[in-house]
Amino acid sequence: MLTRLFRSGNSLAVRIPKELAFADAAQDVEIERRGDSLIIRPVVARSLAGVAQAIASFPPGFMAEGREHYEQKERDWGDS
Repeated sequence: MLTRLFRSGNSLAVRIPKELAFADAAQDVEIERRGDSLIIRPVVARSLAGVAQAIASFPPGFMAEGREHYEQKERDWGDS
């Protein structure tokens, strides 16, 4: 199937034919370049469902001693 690229402001755009369109035209997509190919895939919304159950499955002593402490070094921010 052929389509055409065109300029949209400072970006390059592509018209996606109706036959190849995603069900929800307003959804976010991720685009990746692999060699001479562009891959467009829908962004799957992540859900927090099940997080409480996952946390509840940690053993009782999990993180009882906390985390290791690392001394933070002073940063040189220059003239910012």
